Amino acid sequence: MSVMTPPESSKSFRPQGVEAGVHLYLSGFEGDSAALLGARVAGLPLHLSIVPVTEWIDPTDLATAAVAVVQVDADAPASMKRFERLAANDGKPLIAACYEPPLALVRQLLKAGAHDVLPLPLAIDDLEASIAPLRDRAVEQVSAEQIVTNNRLVAIIKARGGIGATAVGAQLACRFAAAEVQAGREAALIDFDVQFGDAAFQLGLRPRLTLTDLIEAGARLDGPLLRSAMTQHKSGLQVAAAPTDMLPLDSLTNEQAIAIVDRALKEFGTVFVDLPANWSNWSLSLVARSNLIILLTDLSVAGLNRARRQIDLLAAQDLGNIEIKVVANRFRKGLFKTVNLGDAEEALGRKIAFTIADEPDLMNAAIDQGLPVGEISRKAPLVRDLDALDKAITTALRLER
Repeated sequence: MSVMTPPESSKSFRPQGVEAGVHLYLSGFEGDSAALLGARVAGLPLHLSIVPVTEWIDPTDLATAAVAVVQVDADAPASMKRFERLAANDGKPLIAACYEPPLALVRQLLKAGAHDVLPLPLAIDDLEASIAPLRDRAVEQVSAEQIVTNNRLVAIIKARGGIGATAVGAQLACRFAAAEVQAGREAALIDFDVQFGDAAFQLGLRPRLTLTDLIEAGARLDGPLLRSAMTQHKSGLQVAAAPTDMLPLDSLTNEQAIAIVDRALKEFGTVFVDLPANWSNWSLSLVARSNLIILLTDLSVAGLNRARRQIDLLAAQDLGNIEIKVVANRFRKGLFKTVNLGDAEEALGRKIAFTIADEPDLMNAAIDQGLPVGEISRKAPLVRDLDALDKAITTALRLER
């Protein structure tokens, strides 16, 4: 890391593209702290970010941190709140640093999840003594989780059942995963349709384990166990199949669903979740954590009515800030189409971002053979439509290929 003089204003300085190590979030450095630049502690490199004590730290900034040291100001309640939120949300080993911390603050920090509280200015000996016991566990965690800094969650929802949404979602996930493999990343699809999900079947997969095994794992769920329950498609897509037996929607809790998705996001770059047509608390929670929503509908009156109700529900749940791409499946050109796009968009109150050509023979052939449609016909309109949607998703997720 190059040495930079921290700005005297409230602006922040953060190093970019750093390796895993000890990340320091301080409002400045003085005395012995200046000697920390470029040093290593307990065998780990130190990376310094100059951040005002009241400025929020994005948990994704800690993605490559084995241990983080975060400054807390006894006179700034916002800094304490920042520390508590990081400790609750990120799960990284956190060490608090404070000028002459009073005993009450030390107790509060330890209760909030701090592994230690160090005095400022920081001294290398103090850091060494505090970090050494955490080193092995922290490094093992970084290695085991194969930290992915570009993790994204895409929710696939459907206006109603029977419109081919799972087939489109599975084919789209395959095309996305194949391109991600070329970029040195992975993608996964988790079929959360616990009653009628058959994404794995439509991809020609015969999984040995399913979502049920991930649910039953509970607190034992870790990276290796998750991967053992995934089935890999030839495209490179990792698939968690829906349960073999139908489950009531309320048999899955918020905590279980979120734990599975959070673990998948740590293992894979982008995770698609195929959700059931009927809503539950846990499916809404997964949508709330998503970076992008793909809403699939057909252009029937019934389909558009249900799609509009889905959009209104998301807005009522304060989820309208998440980008939604409405996709019209089984789209036909010509005189025999049911509803034209203009009428459909008026009914929805928003633009239809993409259409997927109605080519049932091609889609059925792909499902029967468990192949991406592009391997059967590269120039078909259906393939071109999926390519366009894949590129739009890549752009929306700000991924570089």
